[in-house]
Amino acid sequence: MVQVRVAGVALDATGQHVILLQPIDALPTESRLLPIWIGAMEATSIMVAIEGAETPRPLTHDLLRTMLETLGATVERVEVTRIDDGTFYAEITVNAAGAVHRIDARPSDAVALASRTAAPIFVADEVLEEAGVEDVITEAEAEADVEEFSKFIDEVDPDDFKE
Repeated sequence: MVQVRVAGVALDATGQHVILLQPIDALPTESRLLPIWIGAMEATSIMVAIEGAETPRPLTHDLLRTMLETLGATVERVEVTRIDDGTFYAEITVNAAGAVHRIDARPSDAVALASRTAAPIFVADEVLEEAGVEDVITEAEAEADVEEFSKFIDEVDPDDFKE
C-alpha cells in the first residue's frame, strides 16, 4: 500500500469529474497520479471537505462523519484496494468499541469521508501500477483547478443540494 493525498479534483476533456490521488512520499521526478473518475456530487463533496467550506445543511458525508462520531467510532484509514474491469474498489476501516470493521465503499465516498475525518488514504501498489499515470500536472495548474472549483463552490446555490 502507498499512502496518497488528494492532489486535486478536476474536469477531464469531456467534462467528467476526476479525483487525482498522489503518493505522499514520491520524489517529484518519479511521482505518479491515480485518476479516478467520479460523479459531480461526489466531486463537490470532496472539494467542500478539502476547502473547509460551509454548507447550509450537512451533506451525506458530513452525516456519515457525525453518525460515526456520535457512536464513538473512528475512521482509521481508507484504501483503494483493487481495480476490476475499469471499476475501482475501496474499503473504509472503522474502529468501533475496540472492534475493527472493513466496509466496502466506492473510492469517491471513501475519500470524501477521509477528507472529513483526517483519516489517511492508501492505494494498493497493484492499483497504482495498473491505473497510475505520470504526474505532469504543475503546481500552478493544480492551484488553478482548485481556484476554479472554489469559485464554483462560492457561486453554487444551496437549493441545488435540497432533496
